[in-house]
Amino acid sequence: MNRNKRWVKVTFVSFVICHLSLSHVMAQTDPTIMTINGQPVSRSEFEYSYNKNNSEGVIDKKTVDEYVDLFINYKLKVAAALDAKLDTLTSFKNEFAMYRDQQVKPSFVEDADVNAEALRIYNETKEHIGPQGLVMPAHILLRLKQKAPAAEQEKARVRIDSIYNALLKGADFAEMAKKHSEDPGSAANGGVLPWIGPGQTLEEFEKEAYALQKGQMSKPFLTAAGYHIILMKDRKQLEPFDSLKSDIMQFIENRGLREKIAEDKIDKLVKESAGTTTKAKLLEQRADELSAKDPELKNLIREYHDGLLLYEISNKTVWDKAAKDEAGLANYFKKNKKKYAWDEPRFKGMAYHVKTKADVKAVKDCVKKVPFDQWAEKLRKTFNNDSIIRIRVEKGIFKKGDNALVDREVFKQTAEVKTLKDYPIDATYGKLLKKGPETYEDVRSLVTADYQDELEKQWVAQLRKKYAVEVNKDVLKTVNNHK
Repeated sequence: MNRNKRWVKVTFVSFVICHLSLSHVMAQTDPTIMTINGQPVSRSEFEYSYNKNNSEGVIDKKTVDEYVDLFINYKLKVAAALDAKLDTLTSFKNEFAMYRDQQVKPSFVEDADVNAEALRIYNETKEHIGPQGLVMPAHILLRLKQKAPAAEQEKARVRIDSIYNALLKGADFAEMAKKHSEDPGSAANGGVLPWIGPGQTLEEFEKEAYALQKGQMSKPFLTAAGYHIILMKDRKQLEPFDSLKSDIMQFIENRGLREKIAEDKIDKLVKESAGTTTKAKLLEQRADELSAKDPELKNLIREYHDGLLLYEISNKTVWDKAAKDEAGLANYFKKNKKKYAWDEPRFKGMAYHVKTKADVKAVKDCVKKVPFDQWAEKLRKTFNNDSIIRIRVEKGIFKKGDNALVDREVFKQTAEVKTLKDYPIDATYGKLLKKGPETYEDVRSLVTADYQDELEKQWVAQLRKKYAVEVNKDVLKTVNNHK
């Protein structure tokens, strides 16, 4: 498991579950491979974890013997989390239940339920469309902004009338649409729009379209979008359910409606129980039933459960603790300062750009006696605290190649510095660090990561002393090699 807090929670838990081995087959006998803190661990659980984390695509694959220590450390941390009663926290219970429920909710949905939902969608659509049916218009649009000046309105009206007259004289509608229509989506297709039903377009457009029969063309008319001319390409009634069933089924899948079907089914079962069960109890019961039949699901749910606990205890004991332990970070850096030495100097300071020569000195004076990590806020309040931005600043620890101005002014390298518009004067301020960082703040991310690793090692050593661990060597030899 990654020991650094920079792994976000979702990434961490996803790592725990995403390499689920689909080929795992439970043996008829499942002996205990190890006992940790008095709790037996089955061979199947160890195999599941080992195979998951050593599947195809994993770069740093481990042998079974190499993986044993990693697995034991993992289970020890989970034991510590349970001892700390992290599994009783409301936040943990809610998050775990949410994930578990996602796994079991689909089991409530049967084919008949999906068919019923598809038929419901069809009937609602048919009722909405009504006897008017569906239309497939082609149109030519000349866009006109609402409340456009009179001159623009007149120009558009004259132009649409000209197009209409050309159509009356036999001009091809599709060619005229491609040439003149300002609706790019349909213009390339000769102005043809998809099938539309009532309520799917502008009210004025719909009124004109439904007044036309197949082959008829409207006169120019105005909507909020501009001037239109419509040619009715086709009309039809909604096809029978069986003809559209596959499309509706695809719609259900694409919109995630199975989730709604499951929710409705669960709510119905709770209601029918007349108060003898709740939604939470029903989902927990279903999870237990499915886990008893499906070892893969059982492993997956347990892995997520333990993964959440592992994240919480690791964050509390190592990651968050290390990140906030300023004294610990400083002390670790002091003891290991040589580890962070640089192979070439760094410039700790800023490259900045100002409007006037007076501000070159003003910027330096502003931060001269201010701690480095407070420079940005001090400069913002002093120079850019209103609508006028007086300076532009890049602050940090620079090596050669990071910043052209620093390269030229500090490292005396040949570098092309592009002058910022409205900020013609360039300057730098700071100090050259030749041997290495001054404080842990200069390399905070590296020190934090290493300090976390140190705390992790100390923690695991404590857990090894606290909890008894017994490994059955004979059973270990049969991992992935039993009948």
